[in-house]
Amino acid sequence: MPMQITLNGSLAEIPDNLSMAGLIEHLELVGKRLAVEVNAELVPRSQFERHRLAPEDRVEIIHAVGGG
Repeated sequence: MPMQITLNGSLAEIPDNLSMAGLIEHLELVGKRLAVEVNAELVPRSQFERHRLAPEDRVEIIHAVGGG
């Protein structure tokens, strides 16, 4: 059963009981440099596997862009 979260300001349906690592995979962002906040709290990359998303979570994913 899908659940709704807010992802970067827009409503999104994702699979139920998804971890942050699962969301990153679902969004095809594996291997990208990024920072993630859930409900205005930073989620360290070391916690991606353990952090479970819940209905109504507000998720912000910021891509790190290199350049010079």
